Amino acid sequence: MSDFDLVLRGRVVLTDREVEGGFVAVRDGKVALVGEGSAPAARERHNLGAALILPGAVDAQVHSLSQKGAEGFAASTAAAAAGGVTTIVDMPYDEGNLVCSAEAVRRKADEAEAEARVDVALYGTVDPAEGPARVAEQAEAGVAAFKFSTFGTHPTRFPRIPPALLMACFAEVAKTGLAAGVHNEDDAFVREAVAAVEAAGITDWRAHGLSRPPMTEILAMLQIYETGAATGCPAHVVHCSLGRGYEIARRYRAEGHHATAECCIHYLTLDEENDVARLGGKAKINPPIRPRAEVETLWRHVATGNISMVSTDHVSWSEDRKTDPEMLKNASGVPGLEVMVPLFVKGALERGISLTWAARLMADNPARHFRLDHAKGGIAVGRDADLTVLEPVARVYDAGASRHSLAGWSPYDGIELPWTTAATWLRGRQVFDGTTVCAAPGTGNFVRPDLPLGLRKAVH
Repeated sequence: MSDFDLVLRGRVVLTDREVEGGFVAVRDGKVALVGEGSAPAARERHNLGAALILPGAVDAQVHSLSQKGAEGFAASTAAAAAGGVTTIVDMPYDEGNLVCSAEAVRRKADEAEAEARVDVALYGTVDPAEGPARVAEQAEAGVAAFKFSTFGTHPTRFPRIPPALLMACFAEVAKTGLAAGVHNEDDAFVREAVAAVEAAGITDWRAHGLSRPPMTEILAMLQIYETGAATGCPAHVVHCSLGRGYEIARRYRAEGHHATAECCIHYLTLDEENDVARLGGKAKINPPIRPRAEVETLWRHVATGNISMVSTDHVSWSEDRKTDPEMLKNASGVPGLEVMVPLFVKGALERGISLTWAARLMADNPARHFRLDHAKGGIAVGRDADLTVLEPVARVYDAGASRHSLAGWSPYDGIELPWTTAATWLRGRQVFDGTTVCAAPGTGNFVRPDLPLGLRKAVH
């Protein structure tokens, strides 16, 4: 009788090395053995040849409930499973429900447990009218981090947190040991830039980048990291489109502060002069897509370890909210759960960057950042057997033809992916077989940070 429930054999990608002809053995939903050479017996065995075996990705930034009646956890986590993402960290700005209390956290966690096909962790936030009074209760209810913004699109739906209140919130979050993630755009600068663009009569694809010049990000990042330094709170920038931003984060870490910065897959893939010009509103994202030279700068920061993690900032807006000919009237954000992992692998291999960065930036680092590394992260004995298999079969991505993308459109349509997701396992259970999402709603769990909390060394 076999000692293992499942064994996968192929090119195993760990956080420190790649193991050609390696294997991962699973028992009771956990990784039980990682090795090289002849694989042990198991009740279920897969010899995957040249395929990559990666840790299931932990997507640090997902908006599953931003549009009522649209996506929801059942659909977002189906796309996640099909893309090799086994844990999503969902943002608190849900349409009709700002997640800013223990009750709101519990309500959303219950919804996730009933509908999700992969595991779900949650961000909490604050109602500006209440301030930080409910931070502690949300930590107790199980949030994995807190989210704020230096820019506001709506006073309650997505509110700006002004500097004094942000500092008070950081001080309360610091007591929990969790991180404070912040949307990094300077509100006053953006509004002045938008007014200037409108006054100039610029309405086409150029309008968005002009309305959010690089300095809008840099000023906000300095405020965020200085607020973290003043309060002792782990300060995290949830998306940075600029190489300069990662240099700033590195300097704060060198001074001993908890200062991390996240890169979205769109900043590593799309550029302003080609993709935004071609796609218009379907490439409108905050902060905006930057020129190709900046894209290549970001890949150099990947290679040198200055980027803390890679995420999608996934949101499946209906197509009518992304096709207005006036650029600034479109909703901001794009779907990405189904393609983040193969897009990163494509970009890394094209530039000679080790795939160990895929394991670190899309699994291990986000798991540690959100205090989930007792169960999630890179492939290691004792952790959940969350595994993604990519096969060397080229496919041109087409969201409209995908059965797993609710949006039906994508800024990545037409991109050839030399490696595509062939299978995904969640806690040792197959949730995607390369064609079909096998997991029913309710397969996923609400996952929360391991206790006790307390400050730890920041991820790099």
